[in-house]
Amino acid sequence: MINWKVILNIAKTHLLTKMKSTVTAALGVTFGIGAYITMAGFMTGLNDLLDGLTLNRTPHIRLYNEIEPSEKQPVSLYAEFENAFNVVRSVKPKQSQKKIHNALPILNYLKANDAVKGVTPQLLAQIFYISGSIELGGTLVGVDITEEARLSNINDYIVEGTPEALRNNANGILLGAGLAEKMSLSVDDRVQVSTVAGTIFPLKIVGIYQSGLAEIDNVQSYVNLKTAQRILGEPENYITDINIKLFNIDQAPAMAIGLQRQFDVKAIDINKANAQFETGSYIRNLITYAVSITLLIVAGFGIYNILNMLIYEKMKDIAILKATGFSGRDVQLIFMSQAMIIGLMGGLLGLLMGFGLSVMIDNAPFETEALPTIKTYPINYNPMYYAIGIVFALISTFIAGYLPANKAKKIDPVKIIRGT
Repeated sequence: MINWKVILNIAKTHLLTKMKSTVTAALGVTFGIGAYITMAGFMTGLNDLLDGLTLNRTPHIRLYNEIEPSEKQPVSLYAEFENAFNVVRSVKPKQSQKKIHNALPILNYLKANDAVKGVTPQLLAQIFYISGSIELGGTLVGVDITEEARLSNINDYIVEGTPEALRNNANGILLGAGLAEKMSLSVDDRVQVSTVAGTIFPLKIVGIYQSGLAEIDNVQSYVNLKTAQRILGEPENYITDINIKLFNIDQAPAMAIGLQRQFDVKAIDINKANAQFETGSYIRNLITYAVSITLLIVAGFGIYNILNMLIYEKMKDIAILKATGFSGRDVQLIFMSQAMIIGLMGGLLGLLMGFGLSVMIDNAPFETEALPTIKTYPINYNPMYYAIGIVFALISTFIAGYLPANKAKKIDPVKIIRGT
């Protein structure tokens, strides 16, 4: 029967008598775990921030009409050319409306779907912004601002004004920060918008938003949906886009295919819309985990080297232990216990170190014009990283301690005592 009390007392004595080696091994684990938690939290926090900039403003499914060439050209209507190889050059897109046919019934249908969290109609229009002698081309987006605020994080990007101010003003506009800067405009100023048909419509700036993407902030602004319809001279059922948010984002690809067939509109899910972005995010996460695990493995090799040296220094002690009745397994357990104690101590200190560094980074000021609502560096405090850290510390120290402990188990005490 194993006497754990005696084994642990001997392991503790070995660790205390070689305090310098013990502290060095424990610090190797501490810095490895601390660096892993800090890097994982910081890098995934940055990834979440970047994901938020793109994915939070992207609907899970977008319904719209896409202008594209006709699949069937006039030549295919003639029977005499049916079995011939026809070459049609300079194919022109078919004439189609930008608006979604039967948009209001589709909205009602989607709102009744239990899988749908929310639906927002939009009207996208190409316009010109006019302020004095300045005239800039851009996009005007008519929205239901209440639903937009509920389903997206548009509130986080409004640097001046509120969504309520737009909702309560029929002639209000949330102007992009880039446009406001170029035209030297601010809240409560007036700006005129002109349609491609030449109609000019005056609007009052009730807010300014900055998304962090210059190509959007320099051209895009928001108005109420009815305001956009009035500017274009279109009826209330004139809607160019329907954005859908689901409770389960994984259902988006299959549901998009079904809606496209059902309503004869173009439907694109979030995976297709952001395929390149998600690939970049995946690669960044992969690099983060690869570097972090490398740090832990390096710490494990440090423990192995220290325990290996400790065994050579404790050869006489091992011989005495075996001569006094300790079996090879007991000696192995003594050194394994030392490794696990080092791993546990170093791992716990590593958790505290990682958390402390994460808090310091989280409170470090981070201000940029591209992200006005972000004041500090982003950190992800996912408990999973801490669990992975301590488990990996124990596993790595177990493996690092097993090899030298197994060597100590096989040492012949007679040869040591004879000095051979």
